[in-house]
Amino acid sequence: MIKNLDHANQIIAKTMYNLWQASYPIEAAFLNTSIFPPLQRSVSDFMACTTEFYGYFFKNRLIAVVEIDSSKRKTHIQSLVVHPNFFRQGIGEQLVLFALDNYDTTSFSVEIGYLNDPAISLYKKLGFIETGQYLAAHNIKKIRFEMIR
Repeated sequence: MIKNLDHANQIIAKTMYNLWQASYPIEAAFLNTSIFPPLQRSVSDFMACTTEFYGYFFKNRLIAVVEIDSSKRKTHIQSLVVHPNFFRQGIGEQLVLFALDNYDTTSFSVEIGYLNDPAISLYKKLGFIETGQYLAAHNIKKIRFEMIR
């Protein structure tokens, strides 16, 4: 089940923080970096965000989250995290499809680590097209994908 998350609620923000801390070390390892900005987010950072968060629940437990930054014309998938115990079960895909179905914009984008093959495969499978590569902070190479519809 996918639900909107009240990330201003400290308990929910703490649960999201814990999910980030469980999932993102794996991407950091893919990218061969010890400093990875998503892991530096605090509970207070989540509570103060202006983005929207949707959570995927399994047996009343939050196991995945998609973070969306949207305007009238474009929607950006800011983050997509799945608890490692639930990798490769289609949950990330369900959250991306949820975003595509629930945001009425013509442009969708996402930026992911260059060596994150599972994420690259997911976005390509869903019809996103690579539109660029760049070097982000902490020498992390990233790929930008977009979908126009």
